[in-house]
Amino acid sequence: MAELTAGGLDPVRHPTADFFVCDIFDAAPKDDMASMEHPMFSLSTRPDRRILEYEHNGTAITVTPSVKGLATIHDKDILIFCISQLMAGINAGLAVSRTLHLRAHDLLVATNRETSGDSYRRLREAFERLAGTRVTTNFETGGKEVTTGFGLIENWQIVRASRGGKMVSVAVTLSEWLFRAVLSKSVLTLSRDYFRLRKPLERRIYELARKHCGRQTVWEISIDTLLKKSGSGSPRRVFRKMIRDMIAADHLPDYHLAEIPGDKLQVTPRAGMVMPLDAPPPVSDSALEQARALAPGLDVYALLAEWHGVWRRTGKQTLRSPDKAFVGWVLKRENSL
Repeated sequence: MAELTAGGLDPVRHPTADFFVCDIFDAAPKDDMASMEHPMFSLSTRPDRRILEYEHNGTAITVTPSVKGLATIHDKDILIFCISQLMAGINAGLAVSRTLHLRAHDLLVATNRETSGDSYRRLREAFERLAGTRVTTNFETGGKEVTTGFGLIENWQIVRASRGGKMVSVAVTLSEWLFRAVLSKSVLTLSRDYFRLRKPLERRIYELARKHCGRQTVWEISIDTLLKKSGSGSPRRVFRKMIRDMIAADHLPDYHLAEIPGDKLQVTPRAGMVMPLDAPPPVSDSALEQARALAPGLDVYALLAEWHGVWRRTGKQTLRSPDKAFVGWVLKRENSL
């Protein structure tokens, strides 16, 4: 295994390769908002056969493993790769479907993994865990409430293998839930350095920071709530120590972490996360909750994406209060139905 670079990140293993060497060359890594907000992947590095149960603000999730164990947050790299390819296709005006045909080598390169024979074996194990892990939830995505169980991926198959049995190309069929999230553009772009984060908890904290802080000036969360949302199985005392170690290391992409009074974590964007000039107005979590209450049964992130489209089409005007503008638009939209 390659040596770690300074700062505790894995090295860039393919520095001269295109990031996503598939049909779409400019695909940026993207993740769906629902699984960024709610803990759906194991943070364990060993086979995890627990049944995970989570409830927060009316959203209940049960994640059930197969005999292979729960899908891990490192297994999620496969979904991020698939989401990124689909979004690139949609943005290019191409027809997309739930089934993707991928080159295994491309997937390994794109997610900063080694391309040794052992890496292909681990990739196969990841597919098996993703297909075997079942999720039951009541949260919405793509404007439809999901109340039944589903797999993180519906199925997968090796389409072509080398003479030695190593997978060359693979077909993956995503769940309808995840596909709807992509079609509604309920996704966020990740830093490419996300794939260089070694520790599962680092990846999970980055997801939460990207989802809740975004490009806002600051986001604060209590350690108790962070422990719950992270999905960590560690005791509170151990979890706080891991967060403090993360603060001391200070190598999380895009965000700076700090402990503040009240047993809270404060997240602030690094200098490179400055809001682009044409970026849509940021909307706070509280405004999203108001919108969710005004439009029950609808995917609030799909509504946000629709509102951003309206904002662009109407001249990208500067808003004094994006929260009020968004909530007001949702209210007007609901009243007009």
